[in-house]
Amino acid sequence: METARDVLTALARRYAFGDLEALITQGTLAADGRAAPVAALCAFGQRVLDLDAEDFGMPEAAGEVPRDLLDRARASRMPQAAREHPRGALASLRPAYRLLLEVIAIRWHRRDMAALVAAVHIAGEYLPMLAWETVLGHAGDPARIRAAVGGEGSRFGVPVEPGTARVCDHTRPERSACERTLRVAKEPPSGWRAYLDRQHSQVAAALGDCAARCRTPCTVMTRIEDLVRADLSDRCRLAADFSDGALVKLRHAAPVGHGFGVPSPEEVQAAWTRARRSLSRHPLGKSALADDDSYPLPGLPAVFSAIATTDLRPDTLLRDVTERITSSLA
Repeated sequence: METARDVLTALARRYAFGDLEALITQGTLAADGRAAPVAALCAFGQRVLDLDAEDFGMPEAAGEVPRDLLDRARASRMPQAAREHPRGALASLRPAYRLLLEVIAIRWHRRDMAALVAAVHIAGEYLPMLAWETVLGHAGDPARIRAAVGGEGSRFGVPVEPGTARVCDHTRPERSACERTLRVAKEPPSGWRAYLDRQHSQVAAALGDCAARCRTPCTVMTRIEDLVRADLSDRCRLAADFSDGALVKLRHAAPVGHGFGVPSPEEVQAAWTRARRSLSRHPLGKSALADDDSYPLPGLPAVFSAIATTDLRPDTLLRDVTERITSSLA
């Protein structure tokens, strides 16, 4: 016969942090005087699982979270003010992609396909920035990006004069976002947050276009040494192929997109199979996908790793939260 503790432990192992917190804090199932620390871990775990990046590493109302877990989450946090330190995901997107890989795997385990597709879509949006990180030395931090994209001969964020020929392939939203990123570090926190919410992903797309699709490169690209530029372009083309692929397009059939259907696990697998086939036509993608792995979407970590030029394996942050919870309940 299952005990209350067995139920709580099962919920923790299914990463059902919200349900577990509700049972503990509402007193439906007691945790022998250990409700407060477990509730704090649950609130933290749910925030991370929901990819609530603006509040990663912040104190939880439910109670105190161990500092080591908070610090790990802060590596994927988006700073909420222009001068906030540490810079989190603006310093490097690599921790965020490791976390995304862990979240995608957990969503697969829970058969939560709508949330899985949403996480994949987020990953696709910022892949060009992940590729550019090796060249910029950071992940598109507006406080530091001008040195790499501004200056004489650059068309990055420069308005198109009425009546003149268009020589930059950026769309109007991309040009607006690029212009904003060059000045947003001087704006108040409200403006900074609005930029992150609405335009930072457009800057990532614009940088991807610079490297992968531009027909008339300006000094944003021509200032880069030839071999580095060729490698960057190759990785940005792979990022573009992923973002344009069948798996990311599933978002438009899910509630997080424009329809009312939720893809089944079989539809997600089929979409990833089609996407893999497309990515394998790219030499870099073919190399990355040469060997299957045990990941729920085989080869996804390898594709992200190829774009980042470093080994990106799923994080263990949420697994470690679960272990802390089950240890407290034991």
